[in-house]
Amino acid sequence: MRIRFSDGRELLDGDSGLWNANLGHGNTVIADAIAQALHEASYLSIFRYEHTWARRAADALVDLAGADHYGRVIFSTSGGSANDLVMKTARHYHALRGDDTRNVIVGLRGSYHGLTYGSFSLTGENLGQRLYGVDGRLVRHVHPNDPASVTDLMERHGERIAAVVVEPVLGSGAVPLEDDYVDTLLRLRDEHGFLLVADEVATGFGRTGDMFASQRWTARPDLLVTSKGLTNGTCAASAVIVSRGVADAFQRADAMLTHGETQAGTPATCAAILATIDEMRRLDAVARGRRLAERLDDELTALVAGHALIGSTTGIGLFRSIRVVTPSGEPLPQHQVMDLVARIREAGAIVHPGINGVQLLPPLICGDEDLAELVRRVRTGIEAHAAGVAAPGRAARLAGARP
Repeated sequence: MRIRFSDGRELLDGDSGLWNANLGHGNTVIADAIAQALHEASYLSIFRYEHTWARRAADALVDLAGADHYGRVIFSTSGGSANDLVMKTARHYHALRGDDTRNVIVGLRGSYHGLTYGSFSLTGENLGQRLYGVDGRLVRHVHPNDPASVTDLMERHGERIAAVVVEPVLGSGAVPLEDDYVDTLLRLRDEHGFLLVADEVATGFGRTGDMFASQRWTARPDLLVTSKGLTNGTCAASAVIVSRGVADAFQRADAMLTHGETQAGTPATCAAILATIDEMRRLDAVARGRRLAERLDDELTALVAGHALIGSTTGIGLFRSIRVVTPSGEPLPQHQVMDLVARIREAGAIVHPGINGVQLLPPLICGDEDLAELVRRVRTGIEAHAAGVAAPGRAARLAGARP
């Protein structure tokens, strides 16, 4: 989990790449599998065709997610594109069942699902959708962990809802969905007939203590999206794992459950998926991640208890957020977050900007000593930021800075 820069500095990667190198960097088994696939079949398409690597990868993903519930896989190239595919699949599914008026997709406020035009409309953060002309007329957003909000929407418009798409842990703030909220979504699905989608782009492949976070739900989603950890960050890849119920509706109608992307499901990508799954098992990565998460809980609890600038932490597993406060106890102004990230980097660690602080997503195979060192470097960076803000003139400059 160390990144060496051209000037010789070596930083601890508390971000696992971009939340995708769950097994750390430089895994030679995955690299060799990709190279072998490129030698054997430099390119094969899954558009109107299939090939051995794609078939094997699809079977492996179905087994990993649960073959008793899931039956098909559609490959894509990114989390954003996969969420575009989810929106199309949900609308197509209801149309095949004679209900083409079900075309509204529901997401959560504060969520992130990508920046392609479909997923951009579903993303619940304000990231410039109006500026870019994103069409959100068939998308609605409700508050996370607020059963009344989604219940009210269903009571008013349930007959038009095609799907509800949720991240088991909202990526932007490392906010887990509460059990009673998930149970409300599952109950409303049964009552109103929409598809429930788990966007596990970030939470999949062991990040929260299970292979997929939705495996802890009392019932499973209709569609499961996976991407970041899918190839350990080595290839542009994503997959939508489709329940048997949804796949059967396409089968009965003799309709194609497909998505057209030139680079989706190539032999190299599928070899990376297969090797990543094998490496997750060989390294016992999910169990190691759970043990590491317990150590991280202890480290963060001590950090909050022992430092006045740390207000709280959020998240689960190895998907955590540190909420920083000012010396007066107010939440860290959002426009100061990037300065905080820079100060932590100067202290020797790479972290992700978050809400009023930073996020930590270390690799599942991180050692105990590296984890403790990561937290120490984060603390040093937080203290350096606070000292810098207090320096004459700097507070005024930061106060006038834009996000």
